Amino acid sequence: MASSQIPIAPMEYQALLFDLDGTLLDTADDLGAALNTVLRNHQHPEVSRDIYRPAASKGAAALLAAGFKESWAQQPQEQLLQELVTQYAANIATHTQCFVGIEQLLIALDNKAIPWGIMTNKPGFLTDPLVKAIPALKNARIVISGDTLAESKPSPLPLLYCAEQMSVDPSRCLYIGDAQRDIQAGKAANMHTATALWGYVPSVDEALAWNADFNWHSPIDAFNHI
Repeated sequence: MASSQIPIAPMEYQALLFDLDGTLLDTADDLGAALNTVLRNHQHPEVSRDIYRPAASKGAAALLAAGFKESWAQQPQEQLLQELVTQYAANIATHTQCFVGIEQLLIALDNKAIPWGIMTNKPGFLTDPLVKAIPALKNARIVISGDTLAESKPSPLPLLYCAEQMSVDPSRCLYIGDAQRDIQAGKAANMHTATALWGYVPSVDEALAWNADFNWHSPIDAFNHI
């Protein structure tokens, strides 16, 4: 006897929201270059891509800890944090580019009149010039940084603010990111979530344990949901 089950229609999202580093943009080599400049200036050996890339989505302190390794606890951390940020800000989009498939996805969203925005924990003084330097990001409906509001991810507040400013229902939004805090924030905001497995995830197995609604190996996977 044939099944009478009616297929469930896919969600028609009112908006897509994206994390920045490790989701829309591959910023690791610019972050790594800044890190290696700081390491050289302090007579420490440079580190390779396989060392700095996993830390690229975790903030400046994590990058420096990856670079200085066991000696990080003994370093003048505040000074080094400022040095790293200064080096990075001066060369913020030298090597950075969209991940393969992102430009096609954003064009498709624009063509379908599905608004999209950016919600990152990166501070605004770095986010704004970086977004401006990447032409593919010019149509972002909203860009919210880690210091735009009083709270950042994993708090849901920035995502809820995005939805409010875009006049969309949070439950009809999809948030895509490559860190556990992204998925936690999206769930807390009652949004659907997708893990960007192409980004700076610690490992695929660990990322799958975050229990996002979707786990995408490529931005092209999003075409099944728009």
